[in-house]
Amino acid sequence: MPRSAEPYRFFRAQVTAITDVTPSFRRFTFGGDDLAEYGDPGLDQRIKIVFPTATAPLHTMPTGDDWYTQWRELPEARRPPFRTYTTRYVRNDAREVDVDMVSHDVLGPASDWIARAQVGDEVLIFAPTVAYGDVSFGIDFVPPARVDRILLAGDETAAPAIAAILEQLPRDARGVVALEVPHEDDARYLPRHPGFEYRVGARGPGERHKHLVASVTDAARTLAPEGEGADVEEIDIDNDILWEVPRTAKGGAALKSAKLYAWLAGEAGAIKAMRRHLVSERGVDRRAVAFMGYWRVGRAEN
Repeated sequence: MPRSAEPYRFFRAQVTAITDVTPSFRRFTFGGDDLAEYGDPGLDQRIKIVFPTATAPLHTMPTGDDWYTQWRELPEARRPPFRTYTTRYVRNDAREVDVDMVSHDVLGPASDWIARAQVGDEVLIFAPTVAYGDVSFGIDFVPPARVDRILLAGDETAAPAIAAILEQLPRDARGVVALEVPHEDDARYLPRHPGFEYRVGARGPGERHKHLVASVTDAARTLAPEGEGADVEEIDIDNDILWEVPRTAKGGAALKSAKLYAWLAGEAGAIKAMRRHLVSERGVDRRAVAFMGYWRVGRAEN
């Protein structure tokens, strides 16, 4: 099978530029001839970036069809670590891809790479190709065809996806963005959309999730006037995956229309609380709520 016929594959890429967009968001521009085939379905397209380590260089990463199983079978020290990010910009003619990452204290292999990376460093990127066609794997923003209002909510790990969604929504879309970031100057990271109200705030010491949950709770009063709540199964975020994107069997939106469509992403504890409020307390149809627990406090997530 020609490489271009594969909907997803690993791309080898080299850092060609590093730009600090805000105090917490660092943009890595990757280049290389391989990126001519890098696909861009848009919106919140998830990708995986593999980082080399001293004991697990890039050539040790399995890249075949069963790569994940083979990766798990490797001894832990020989597993190249990988993390999930969002494609920000793709320039196929220039063979370039931009990925924005959160820069913070070094807590693991990804944050260590972000802090130390230099132009010329190489990574592997698992992403769609230009042959992705109708494949929607990795896109979790799946609103109904007709929706009155949209709620985009998350912490800094969700900001690149929220930014991409805002840039690609039609100008007549309406809604609210609720975002919690580490630094007040990070508020300028998001692009402006004329139809959205922005509730962006920096967290104070020991106040993780406080601004985010409060902003969503307040916004829900007008976006979703209180109705008859529904039961929501309690998910053990320490052992289960907190991730649900309502879709039809064919991969489209679960509803044809909705008064409100909510997209929630970030730390699992906050996502669980916001989802419970919208569905159980406000009565929002659970088929109109996409929620993704990107990470959990105190745990590294691939």
